[in-house]
Amino acid sequence: MSNEELSYDFSPMIKVYKDGRVERLLGTATVPPSTQPETGVQSKDIVISHQPAISARLYIPKFAATKLPLLVYFHGGGFCIQSASSPTYHDYLNSLVSEANVVAVSVEYRLAPEHPIPAAYDDSWAALKWRVFFAGDSAGANIAHHMGLKVGSEGLLGVKLIGIVLVHPYFWGSDLIGVELNAPANIRDFVAAMWRFDPKLGELGCGKVVVFVAEKDVLKERGWYYGEVLRKSGWNGVVEVMEAEREEHCFHLADLTCENAVAMRKKIVSFLNQV
Repeated sequence: MSNEELSYDFSPMIKVYKDGRVERLLGTATVPPSTQPETGVQSKDIVISHQPAISARLYIPKFAATKLPLLVYFHGGGFCIQSASSPTYHDYLNSLVSEANVVAVSVEYRLAPEHPIPAAYDDSWAALKWRVFFAGDSAGANIAHHMGLKVGSEGLLGVKLIGIVLVHPYFWGSDLIGVELNAPANIRDFVAAMWRFDPKLGELGCGKVVVFVAEKDVLKERGWYYGEVLRKSGWNGVVEVMEAEREEHCFHLADLTCENAVAMRKKIVSFLNQV
């Protein structure tokens, strides 16, 4: 067998070879924790568990009061790339923590395909041991949703979940809707192969949710649909869906200063401070 024979080719994210080797094509860069000169936000890496290996990056704002909201953030990357220490998420959380004046914990969960779902859910659940918000983008938004369901159905001693922020959530379904019907077959197959969704929305363990979608994102319709189904589920909370015009999936990470990224961040800041 050639070492280059592929089992799966999920370019441009990962390739899985028949000998078991996994090649990650994106999201492998990392940066160390630091104190950001522009904002004064301090970050440090903490170990949550040695077995399995679960860690997180903690962000503390410059002007920390005695009581601050806690934001638990789950990074995106299709469950298979990126990390809590990637420069993309490090920069984004530095900005968000500074503007919202919250403490943030960015969870380093195990990645597929070496650790298939539900490993990401299990690791993220283990990381939750405070009054908190959950947030995430793409696959991380999917995780934030599932953690909210677990809080609602199982409870979490010592934690009161206030709200959830879902940015371009990575949901799919067996029946295509809206612009999903027009997506290229390879995009539909890739997304369908990697998503997970739990329909028990009525058990969501918080009182408010905000969902962000992007006009040019193939996952947009599913985000709107999530809000619609959540309202009809019997859940006793408030959900808001907001769409950014002319934008692609996770645009806010590529340019932190663009108009729509700034508007989204301001909305999240407001959401986190309306306790």
